[in-house]
Amino acid sequence: MLRTAVVTVVTVVAALLPRGPAPLPDRLADTGGGSQLITAVAPVSGSTTGQVIWWERWAGRWHRAGSAPARFGANGLTEGTTRTQGTNTTPTGLYALPYAFGIRRAPAGTDHLYRRVNRDSWWCQDNASAHYNRWVEPLPADCAPGEAEHLVTYEKQYAHALVIAFNYDRPVRGRGAGIFLHVNGKGATAGCVSVPERAMRAILRWADPRRRPHIAIGTQEGPLAVTRY
Repeated sequence: MLRTAVVTVVTVVAALLPRGPAPLPDRLADTGGGSQLITAVAPVSGSTTGQVIWWERWAGRWHRAGSAPARFGANGLTEGTTRTQGTNTTPTGLYALPYAFGIRRAPAGTDHLYRRVNRDSWWCQDNASAHYNRWVEPLPADCAPGEAEHLVTYEKQYAHALVIAFNYDRPVRGRGAGIFLHVNGKGATAGCVSVPERAMRAILRWADPRRRPHIAIGTQEGPLAVTRY
């Protein structure tokens, strides 16, 4: 009888204690409708560093699956819907992750579609090209080499990467191309989100296309707050 009374008191006290904030995905306007989500959050819009957390939903709740320090564009973050190409800014917003790629083999356990980079692999960023913001093999005649990334030359950054579907489904010329989640280089990015290689490999092993993973990019608060997306 005493044990039952103690358990009852503990339960009541626990119910009265203030609860911590809801998990970040619960505070977002949208999570993409799947059960996996990556959040990439910077302190303020001018930040070049922040944190990436990957989450999964089960039993009706979001749970933190892993985290890593993140790097953003050299000029910080900007609203994705109005971004201008060539500004070295990371676009904020909620985006799908259509496929992964890499110079190196996919980490064991990777389920996501994974494309291997070879000498003919390019990402076209030429606004005049019919292949704007697309992987091409080989480089087409209408995509100038100076307006494209030769993927194999980014040996460290593109050892492993995930395509972020920014300006991807219906590309708007001049908004930007080639935005990825990839391995850290020497410093801030040209607009991508980057993480240490160990974290990138962990994310690829974790990502399950059947669970429709997305990435939400934004700041902790303010006009570009990640909770807006």
